[in-house]
Amino acid sequence: MTWFYLVVAGIFEVVWATMMKLSNGFSHLGYATATVIGMILSFGFLALATKHLPLSIAYPIWTGIGAVGAILVGVLLFKDQIAPVTWLFIAMLIIGIIGIKVTS
Repeated sequence: MTWFYLVVAGIFEVVWATMMKLSNGFSHLGYATATVIGMILSFGFLALATKHLPLSIAYPIWTGIGAVGAILVGVLLFKDQIAPVTWLFIAMLIIGIIGIKVTS
């Protein structure tokens, strides 16, 4: 269940980052509220995960899920342009996340 909490925390990190973008500098109350709720849930699930996982494992995986997720949302939802070579580094992030999980 601990790893489930960590993945959910990472997903909510992507949610709050997306809502923050949609809030347009916190000028849209609904999106701003969703940002804060997403942050609370993300930190809450991270706190649950760190009850049983070392911080040195949980935190990089949490931020990695958030980073990769935010990149995907940016490209798919906001039509961000990513240089082709950048995808190599994104793949390296994913490999790093998987590597930390497998070796922990």
